[in-house]
Amino acid sequence: MNESRAGCPVRRLGGQARALALEIAAEARAEWGFLTDIIAAAFRANRQLGSGDRRLISETVYGLVRWERRLEAVVDELLAAAQGRGMPEPLSPAARQELKLIVYELRNGLPVDAAKADVRRILRRDVDLAMVTADDAGLGRSAGLEREALRLSYPTWMMDRLVTDLGEADALGLAAAMNGRAPLTVRSNGVKLSREELVVRLAEEGVLAQPTELSPTGLVFETRVNAFGLSAFRDGLFEVMDEGSQLVAEAVAPPPRGRVVDACAGAGGKTLALAALLDGQGRILALDSNGKKLEELRRRSRRAGLSNVAAREVRGAKLPAEAKLGAWDRVLVDAPCSGLGTLRRNPEARWRLLPKTVDGFPAQQISLMVTYAPLVAPGGRLVYATCTVLRQENESVVERFLAERPDFVLMPLKEIWGKERAGRLGDGTYLKVFPHRHGSDGFFAAVLRLARTQGQG
Repeated sequence: MNESRAGCPVRRLGGQARALALEIAAEARAEWGFLTDIIAAAFRANRQLGSGDRRLISETVYGLVRWERRLEAVVDELLAAAQGRGMPEPLSPAARQELKLIVYELRNGLPVDAAKADVRRILRRDVDLAMVTADDAGLGRSAGLEREALRLSYPTWMMDRLVTDLGEADALGLAAAMNGRAPLTVRSNGVKLSREELVVRLAEEGVLAQPTELSPTGLVFETRVNAFGLSAFRDGLFEVMDEGSQLVAEAVAPPPRGRVVDACAGAGGKTLALAALLDGQGRILALDSNGKKLEELRRRSRRAGLSNVAAREVRGAKLPAEAKLGAWDRVLVDAPCSGLGTLRRNPEARWRLLPKTVDGFPAQQISLMVTYAPLVAPGGRLVYATCTVLRQENESVVERFLAERPDFVLMPLKEIWGKERAGRLGDGTYLKVFPHRHGSDGFFAAVLRLARTQGQG
C-alpha cells in the first residue's frame, strides 16, 4: 500500500462535484488559506450538493492538500515520461491540476484502466500508469531527510525540525500519522448529563460513539455524521473537541468553586470545558482580542447551560477591570503557536508556515505569560499550553519564563494526575500527546505554581 492510501479505494468525484473540488483546491493553493473556511464558503455557494458529495469533496481536497509535494513530484515524472514519447506541448495549469487529482485517485486505489481515458485526453498520449502507483513514485534520486520529507509530503525544513526535537523514528511516525484523517471527537457536557448518558442519547439519533481512552469526558464518533446537525448538539449536550485539547483543560484542574482566567480563549472550547469541570459553579473569565470569537463563546455558553462564564474583549495591552491582579486560582495561557500538532485537521499549514514565522512565536508566547502571570493568586497556578510539538515553543518557552519569574516553580503533572497517568500522557512533568502515540492531536501543557509568599518555592 502506498503512503497516501487511506485503506480503501476512493469513489471518484464526477461532474460538478469534481469541478468544485478542483476549484476549492486551486483557491487553497493560491495563498494556503484556512481550508475549513474555504470549503465552508464553497458549500454555502453550492447548497444543492448532497451530503455524500460534500463529504467526498472534502476528503479529496484534504488529500490533495496533504500530498501536494509528493503529487507534484509524481506528476513531474509522469510528464517526463510523456514528453519522452513526444508530448506536443506543455500542460496548462488547469490540466496539470486535473492530472494531479487523477494521480491522487490512482494512489488511493483507483484501477489504472479507469483513469487511462482521462490521462490520454490530458496528455494526448498513452503512458504507463503503473509508475504512478509505485512505492518510490516521485522520489527520483532524492536521499536522506530530503527523501523522507518528499515521501511523506512535508517541507524539508519542517521535517528537519521534527527530527531534531523528536528523533528520526518519532518524527517520521508523527509525520505519517498527521497524513491521516483526524477522528471526530467530542466532549460530553457533564453539567447536563454523563458521558454514558450521552452515548445513549446519540444512539437514539443513529450515532455510534465510544468513550475515549485518555480523556474521561470524551467520545469518538464511529458513525460519520454532521455533528452540528444533531439535536444532542443543539441541546448543548456536547462540544466537538479533540481529546488532547480536553486533556489540557483537565490539566488546569480548577479547584471547587474556583476562579479561572482563560487568557487566550478564542471561541471558547477550553473555556467551556473548564466551566463544566467546575460544574457550572465558580467563575471563568474568558479573554481574547477577537470580539467575534467571544460572541461565539457566549452563544456556546448559553447552549451548554453554563452561567459561570464571562467573556471580555482585550483591547491592546490594557486588561479589563475584572481581571484583578493576584485574584485567580488558575490562569490558562493557551498561546498562539505554529499549530504543528494539528496538521491532520489543518494540512494547509505545512505549506503556509515558514521557518521565520515559527521562530517568531516564542517571543509572543513569553510576552503573554509575562502579561497574565500577575493575575495568579499566591499558591495559584499558571498553565501554559500549545498545540505544537516543537521544543522551541514548548519547554524552551517555559524555561525562559521561569528564568524571569523565579517566584513560579514548575509543578510536575504527576503531582496532579499521579505518576502512571502523567507518564502515559507525557514525561511525568509536562503534558505531551502526539497523533502517532496517543491518537489525539499534538498538545503540550506545563503547570507553574506561584509561591505563597515572595521568594518561597
